[in-house]
Amino acid sequence: MSLFRGLTFLTTVNDLRSLPQEGLEVAFAGRSNAGKSSAINTLADHTRLAFVSKTPGRTQHINYFDFGNERRLVDLPGYGYAEVPASVRAHWEKLLGQYLVSRANLIGLVLIMDSRRPLTELDRRMLDWFRTTGKPVHCLLTKSDKLSRQEQTKILRAVEKEFEDDSLITVQLFSSLKKQGMEITEQIVGGWFSAAEYESTGGE
Repeated sequence: MSLFRGLTFLTTVNDLRSLPQEGLEVAFAGRSNAGKSSAINTLADHTRLAFVSKTPGRTQHINYFDFGNERRLVDLPGYGYAEVPASVRAHWEKLLGQYLVSRANLIGLVLIMDSRRPLTELDRRMLDWFRTTGKPVHCLLTKSDKLSRQEQTKILRAVEKEFEDDSLITVQLFSSLKKQGMEITEQIVGGWFSAAEYESTGGE
């Protein structure tokens, strides 16, 4: 069975004090409506595992999913939707920033970006927050099916060039509709878990 295929919902929390104490975590983050929930559902081969809302900014909590063996996927609130009340946006940003920088259980970040509009100001802020941890980032350029082959190549090369001097950041194209790019994502995330578990046992 693939890593994501056995994914199940675990719990929902709205503050850092309620986060599970045990386990290793990979977080999925992205701008509202970038295709984060669709990507999780596609990877898990489950149409309703992560709630896909037609209203950007609907997911307002940290949702935990379980791979088994104390491996967790953490679905973070989407960021950057203007119509969300300012007080709610401020809460999300504080929660996201603290979680990304201080969470010891977190071993890597999957950053979801719409391939038609990658590396927005808020995406860059998210990367700046997380880079201070020295942990890896894998960027999924979603909705790639909406681009021509030529456009896909151009966008991928442009984003890769942006991070060519940062070995901790990797990039790929992804399409939930066409189910393209799933194997690469699974290989990257699975590698993170394996490396973290190997390190935690002292290389045994």
